[in-house]
Amino acid sequence: MTPGEQLPTALHGLGSERFFQLYPELPANELIINLLGLSDFAWRCLQSQPQLIEMLLSDTQMSLRDSPNPFQDLNLTEVDEAQCHKILRRYRERYWLKVACLDLCYSNDIADSIGYISALADQLIDSANNWAFAQVAQINGQPFDEQQQPLAMLVLGMGKLGGQELNYSSDIDLIFSYPRSVKTQGGRRSLEAQVFYTKVAQKLIAALNQTTVDGQVFRVDMRLRPFGESGPLVMSFNAMEDYYQDQGREWERYAMLKGRLIGPQTGYCDEFYQLLKPFVYRRYIDFSVIESLRKMKQMIAQEVRRKRLTNNIKLGAGGIREVEFVVQALQMVRGGREANLQTQSLQKALAELVNIQVIGADEAKLLRHNYLFLRRVEQYLQIFADQQTQTLPDDALSQQRLNYLLEQSDFSASLAQINDIMAGIHSEFEQVIGYESEPVDPCESAFISAWEHTDISVLTDPNDAWQIPLEDFKARLTKTKIGHRGRDILDKLMPLMLKQLSDSQASGDVFSMICQVLSKVISRTAYLELLFENQGALKQLVSLCCHSKWIGEHISRYPILLDELIDPAVLYKPTPLTAYKDEIRQYFLRIDSADLEQQMEALRQFKQTHQLRIAAADATGVLDVMKVSDHLTALAEAIVEQAVNLAWQQMAQRFGIPPNTDEEHKGFAVIAYGKTGGFEVGYDSDLDLVFVHNSDGSEQTNGTKAIDSRQFYLKLAQRLMHLFNTRTASGILYELDTRLRPEGASGLMAINLESFNHYQQTQAWTWEHQALVRSRMIFGQPELQQRFAQIRLGILCQQRDPQKLKEDVIIMREKMRTHLAKGNDIEFDLKQDTGGIADIEFLTQYLVLDNAYSLEQLTTYSDNVRILTDAARLGCISDEIKEGLITAYIDYRSRYHVLSLDQQGRCVTKAEFAKDIAFVTQAWQQIFELSA
Repeated sequence: MTPGEQLPTALHGLGSERFFQLYPELPANELIINLLGLSDFAWRCLQSQPQLIEMLLSDTQMSLRDSPNPFQDLNLTEVDEAQCHKILRRYRERYWLKVACLDLCYSNDIADSIGYISALADQLIDSANNWAFAQVAQINGQPFDEQQQPLAMLVLGMGKLGGQELNYSSDIDLIFSYPRSVKTQGGRRSLEAQVFYTKVAQKLIAALNQTTVDGQVFRVDMRLRPFGESGPLVMSFNAMEDYYQDQGREWERYAMLKGRLIGPQTGYCDEFYQLLKPFVYRRYIDFSVIESLRKMKQMIAQEVRRKRLTNNIKLGAGGIREVEFVVQALQMVRGGREANLQTQSLQKALAELVNIQVIGADEAKLLRHNYLFLRRVEQYLQIFADQQTQTLPDDALSQQRLNYLLEQSDFSASLAQINDIMAGIHSEFEQVIGYESEPVDPCESAFISAWEHTDISVLTDPNDAWQIPLEDFKARLTKTKIGHRGRDILDKLMPLMLKQLSDSQASGDVFSMICQVLSKVISRTAYLELLFENQGALKQLVSLCCHSKWIGEHISRYPILLDELIDPAVLYKPTPLTAYKDEIRQYFLRIDSADLEQQMEALRQFKQTHQLRIAAADATGVLDVMKVSDHLTALAEAIVEQAVNLAWQQMAQRFGIPPNTDEEHKGFAVIAYGKTGGFEVGYDSDLDLVFVHNSDGSEQTNGTKAIDSRQFYLKLAQRLMHLFNTRTASGILYELDTRLRPEGASGLMAINLESFNHYQQTQAWTWEHQALVRSRMIFGQPELQQRFAQIRLGILCQQRDPQKLKEDVIIMREKMRTHLAKGNDIEFDLKQDTGGIADIEFLTQYLVLDNAYSLEQLTTYSDNVRILTDAARLGCISDEIKEGLITAYIDYRSRYHVLSLDQQGRCVTKAEFAKDIAFVTQAWQQIFELSA
């Protein structure tokens, strides 16, 4: 650390005069002269304790960020009130002088300084609390919990104290609470808990707040407590919970975001945070806070104008408070779903907002830089005289000090620099918080009238198909409980919605779908506010419902997905195919590993979010049908892997793990069949999976509740089924179908891989070998992957009786067609009718089983298109047949996809695909050598 440059003449003269008054015997010291010239408070401190110069001149002392206990080595019951007050105040004087020197003379990083001030404040408050408790307990005894441990009073620091970003000369906002309402024991008389803790609270406040000959530690503000100044000084956990659940106001949510318990953290601290968490953070995306914060900001602006505050770097436009509003608004909007946002620290929250891509890195860097610059200016202003001020000075001395510290030539230059900083903040503030939404343009009053009078005919270009859905929606509203705020937002939202529908020329079905989405969220005002506050999201909702009924149904089923509509750049850009596994791992770093319910919800929300992004890209032509299936398959694989890891952790905690296994080598694998194996997963596909392992079952797990390894893997598979198939608030994850395992539904849920091989070699039916064509291992360590590849190759390359193979395949196909086809003389079932998708799939499987004995390259891939391509390359079919089958297959799947997105089943008119049907039918007859 290097002392700063010499002060301007006038300030240097003032510092020199003060220095020699204090230390006439010492040679001039530029560091101390600078300090005394810049701070009247430092001058008063050194007048009071001149020996503190030794600390200021010690590089070792100044490099430490120590915060020792003020009462170290003292018996708190023997420290009287006068002694306590003196110790605390002289402690504050010593360490605040140290911080003043660091900031004014060493250009200390402001983030370090406010963190250090906060740590020192914590120590002072906690020490005062311990002293007050000891004093009251000496006479009245102590409250004890069930384990006979003393129940200390909990002190909740609010505001910047809670965020560990305390001002230099700040008052402190505190709230007091206690865990259990039990009487004291061991004193001259027993007191009720409320009376005991009130006495402790009164002593604590006096120890900090009272002004003595040694000054004051902190101005203590208790007005943030429940019921404000009229409320009890301290409340039990139960009383606090009841208050915030029943009477907590929106501004109290905002305030409680910063609440942090001061002192050593105990189990009661966790309990306290848990009871307040539902009040502060909603489990859904909560845009109601933006309107509330906007109103709070307007009230502050009115107060600034009323008090004629100018040059206020905290409350003015672009001031410190606007940065706090931006960050805390986004914390409250998303904190219920993003656990890492549940922090009291503004800087940590800002960094996490970048991590989850809510704020861009450049915007966050600007906000952080500008915020810390203003905090530095604020720090300087308060150090000058230890006064709580955020107003730029109007006296020449303070202006000269600020110019020096900001390295500016005069005050107009300093003012210009500060104004530039505040303008940058205000721009970001307006983007996030803004001001009252603009009223609907008068020229669009027809949409307001249509909503208010339930009459579509008043519109300039009415769509009669909207009238009945509008009437139905309004009728449902009469039977739904909507609060005053919800009704107000809905009345503002619906004209905007009608305009978007009109601009999109939406059909009656789309109008009905939008009404269905709104009906699902009508009692949750936060979602209505999301759409009203983010008209881009409203536009995306209408656009996507116009493109796809499936998307509308998906959003109405899981309204939490409305949040995804806010940023089109993310919405229409699916995750890269290779990144799903990494993204889900990153996503789960923010999930409590001990909370199974939250993990299950997180799996489902991850799937729903990414399915929506894929569907949005699909519906708008960003992805073709093959790429859509690739993305849906990659998503399913990532979720399977994450689910296996979660299930493994849960089993390992209960039973330990089998020998020679670890997180990376579980000895467990997942084989995918059907659409998953063939890279053809659809939006509502189930997953055909088989679970295998490499244990012989004779060895035990290493836990205290050991079981044999085979049992472990069976339980692991059952746990996986539970993770997937359990219906939570967000539905099931995927329908898992494990009937393709050896012995079908009666077989073991998880089987040894060699037993799987034996079954395939000796007992499997032809249709099971057909299924193996479209199989691949989607999870498992390399040696299991290699062994499965060998087994699959060996089975598929068996020499078969050509005639029996042909008969088995044809009989199975006819059986499927009889039971599953839904077509008729006019309509064609894309999947199951003659000439449809299933025919192409069976042909592909037949070609592999019939030819792989001599052409093992046919087993390389598990998807139909590449198998057909290889079959033609190897001479099994002609190029003409290959091209025709692939064309028909892609035509069918593309149409099937569109139907799925619009939830219209899988039947189309035969005329639409007459050419493809004829070609596939002819190819079937030709390959199976059947007569027409």
